[in-house]
Amino acid sequence: MGIFLYLNKSIVMKTKFIFLFTLFSSFSFSQSLEKLKLETQKIYDANYTMDFDVIAQLTYPKIIESVGNKDSFLEKLDLDYQNEEYRMRLELVTPVFQYSDIKKIEGKTFCVITYRNPIRYFFENKLNSDSASKKVNWLKENNNANEVVFEPKRNSINVKRVSKLIAIADETTGNEWKFFNFDDAEQRAIFKTIFNETIKKELGF
Repeated sequence: MGIFLYLNKSIVMKTKFIFLFTLFSSFSFSQSLEKLKLETQKIYDANYTMDFDVIAQLTYPKIIESVGNKDSFLEKLDLDYQNEEYRMRLELVTPVFQYSDIKKIEGKTFCVITYRNPIRYFFENKLNSDSASKKVNWLKENNNANEVVFEPKRNSINVKRVSKLIAIADETTGNEWKFFNFDDAEQRAIFKTIFNETIKKELGF
């Protein structure tokens, strides 16, 4: 009788432990996802309003290190958005973000976020058919997009694309969510250099 009582108590304790562990894990996951959603909206809004300081704060640290320092990164962002050749602007006020499963890989936490993110380039000098064609081809490659349309009346090019952010929380970020912007070819290259094949395969790259 004593043995059965002991076994029953043991089973009850294990069941309680599993329940509490599952509850804690679910709560942690929920909290992590909710924080990620807030940070995703924040970095998108910063790109929309061209708040480059906020973008820098939410960018994965090694990206900023790769260009030297924060000031160099801010200068690059400014040139990406506006220079002597064009002005680039995001078009959606309220994008819909799609989140992959949050994955813990080799002590780092990852999430892939995709969303429709059309942008428009307004060119400072009048484009003719030949120069417009060259710009369209350049923007297709640069933005990894197929639907790129020149609009002569507005002297602009509309790029309809699906954007991708890679959110990472690890030791270099203080376990806070920071981002790679896969619209940027340099950031894509840095990601592929920093992270090993196991991580890239797990994330579908």
